[in-house]
Amino acid sequence: MKLDEFIAENGTVITKKAGDHLFRQGEHDQSIYKVKSGLLKAYYLSADGKENIKSFIMPGDNIGSLVSAWAGKASTFSLVCLKPSIVSAVPFRKLNEASRADPGIAGEILDFLLAFGMKKEMREYELLCLTAEERYKRLRDTSPEIFTLVTQNEIARYLGITPVGLSRIKKRLAD
Repeated sequence: MKLDEFIAENGTVITKKAGDHLFRQGEHDQSIYKVKSGLLKAYYLSADGKENIKSFIMPGDNIGSLVSAWAGKASTFSLVCLKPSIVSAVPFRKLNEASRADPGIAGEILDFLLAFGMKKEMREYELLCLTAEERYKRLRDTSPEIFTLVTQNEIARYLGITPVGLSRIKKRLAD
């Protein structure tokens, strides 16, 4: 069986409005979500309430808090819909059981986890080793569509800079 078939058969379709959360930081959530349509944002809140954007999630992407779903701990991040969204929620327990019983599903999950790990590694590299301007250029080159989908403030928070810093970078690159 294919993973998408498994999700279609075992998932629960959830429709959310812009601004609705699938889960919040500190809550327990046992599902993995497949985005059918819409746009979501995964973000962290610091103790002082500062929002740091982890990622933007587009149609076709999968997301969930592995800390919560696998380890049973509170989620370390929140997941909110930026646009009206439709997702399929699959209990992680069912997905785990299926992966142990079906080598095809196990292989697709392994591929997903490898891609997820590489994405996280690149994100860490960008935040730790690149300048804000280099991060901006990389985002512009690899995900140009994001600039039409989210606000400049959200792009700044994703890049780890202030909106003023983003404006300065854009002005410098335009000159």
